[in-house]
Amino acid sequence: MAKKKKIRADFRKNRGTRARTGDFTRRYAQAPAEQDDAVQGERISGKGELTRKRTIIGDELVKSDASGFDVRLEGAEQGRLHGRVLCVQGLVSTVEAEDGSVFQCATRRILRTLATDQRHVVAAGDVVLFRPADHVEGIIERIEPRHGVLSRAVRGRQHVIVANVDQLLIVASAAEPYLKPNLIDRYLVSAEKAAIRPLIVINKVDLVERASLAPLVGAYSRMGYRVVQVSATTGFGLDRLRRALAGRETVVAGQSGVGKSSLLNAIDPGFRLRVASVSAESQKGRHTTTTARLFPLAGGGYVVDTPGIRQFQLWDVIPAEVAGYYRDLRPFVGRCRFPDCTHTHEADCAVKNAVADGWLDARRYESYCHLLEGDDT
Repeated sequence: MAKKKKIRADFRKNRGTRARTGDFTRRYAQAPAEQDDAVQGERISGKGELTRKRTIIGDELVKSDASGFDVRLEGAEQGRLHGRVLCVQGLVSTVEAEDGSVFQCATRRILRTLATDQRHVVAAGDVVLFRPADHVEGIIERIEPRHGVLSRAVRGRQHVIVANVDQLLIVASAAEPYLKPNLIDRYLVSAEKAAIRPLIVINKVDLVERASLAPLVGAYSRMGYRVVQVSATTGFGLDRLRRALAGRETVVAGQSGVGKSSLLNAIDPGFRLRVASVSAESQKGRHTTTTARLFPLAGGGYVVDTPGIRQFQLWDVIPAEVAGYYRDLRPFVGRCRFPDCTHTHEADCAVKNAVADGWLDARRYESYCHLLEGDDT
């Protein structure tokens, strides 16, 4: 991080008075004679009293730190506390201080008005500096640089699901709802980009013959991904899952209805998370988790329960980068005839040849093509 200095930072233009004092046309119609003596030097630009840039004291950040900001605000630490955001609900963030006390915090206005692509400035998992107003309330004054950020694109903006995690638990279900390998692949790409360790968990294996999952499990295992088969109902595989979670900060993600909350309840009944059955008509899950929330684990570390989703659109991944995030495609990319090969229609494409020769899984290649075309699932 650079030395603290004065920085011209970009802000969203969401406040300030009107540049003009009123409606000149209406005033002229009411009293045209008075307009002859009107002041001619009034500003009529769109900037108003506040422009999009302001000078702040802080550090300049590089985009690669995944913070979503260009700057880090500097503030006096005297009387301030460091804490971890447990969850965010509207304008209120639940923050746990280092001594274990919990505060309901608002966010400093200058933070909320910094120009950023994020939908929300504060996310679950953020490490923050806040000023306690009393024993239960406070004001978040600074967000520390992030790492291990899981995010997706929503209407052209970045939705940070959780920050500062080191493991992504990708939960899928063997049945009810049916398994979506393409959605798993999207999470894997996001984990590769964010340098988060992925762990694939297939829940509800008690509803199918486990042998039917062998081709899919084998394909991911050959790529070096760890796959755990579990059942929250019967308890099968839960001991392995507990060991994988112990001492780590893990975000649990997956589509609605796969049993994320049920798995966490089975791991620690003290969580008491709401669960619901899958719709019999649509075979889709019902939303019971409404916001990402951190829970401490008895064996150390945190686990983050997140709302179920049905679409996961990648954030800040351009088409030319997609093949590099597929572990099985990556070794063949540099062998293509053309350096800008998209691996879809070009001649002498090493990736397509590998699929034809059986070196690459055809389903994974189809998944790559769907993602390249911008399909959401």
